[in-house]
Amino acid sequence: MSNISVKNLSVHYDGYCALKGVDFEAGKGEFVAIVGKSGSGKTTFLHALARFVKFSGDISVPKNVGMVFQHYAVFPWFTASENIAFGLENETNEKRAQIVSEHLKLAELEDKKDKYPAELSGGQVQRIALARSLAHNPEVLLMDEPYGALDAYTRDKMQQWLLDIWTTHKKTIVFVTHNIEEAIFLADRVLVLNDQKFVGEYKISFARPRNESIKFSPEFNKLRQQIFESLNHTNS
Repeated sequence: MSNISVKNLSVHYDGYCALKGVDFEAGKGEFVAIVGKSGSGKTTFLHALARFVKFSGDISVPKNVGMVFQHYAVFPWFTASENIAFGLENETNEKRAQIVSEHLKLAELEDKKDKYPAELSGGQVQRIALARSLAHNPEVLLMDEPYGALDAYTRDKMQQWLLDIWTTHKKTIVFVTHNIEEAIFLADRVLVLNDQKFVGEYKISFARPRNESIKFSPEFNKLRQQIFESLNHTNS
């Protein structure tokens, strides 16, 4: 059963075609990664799913959608707890406190609840951003290069943490990245976006739960090469 369905999606900005005739589906609880070069339309695609931009075509997405951005979308004047609580004003004080407590634990930041973003590492801030999205119990998570600004070590840790969260909560995730290894490691499927349309799709068959060792396997390297070639293919 599809949780997201996109038919013939196109987006134009002032005469520039950012996406053209895109079709896409994601099943309930599926983890789909999208890779593409800068300017290929990756972020525009997510913005269309979230209805942040005008588009033509048909998009069917659940109403409750969470989004996590590359550039830490948290409020610097709020503590970790206050950031997670943002948008929960309709809940009772007791329920809001319970949700915040649960998601601080999920983010492994219970001891940082009164810290401000400037007092935390990049990885910790991104965990706050994701915890805040999950606090609203979205059916779908749209993630736009969430680890792009992190160092390699922190990025690897965050990838494993995200997989642990996804395994527990089974949200539908559409994850945009320029990093081919990250896409293969995380996803059930990897789609390649090139020249404003999808040009390749790769099913990732590695068993779950996954660990870093699969990155050194022949199958992983073969997939990486195939996706790289698809990513760099140009229509003459």
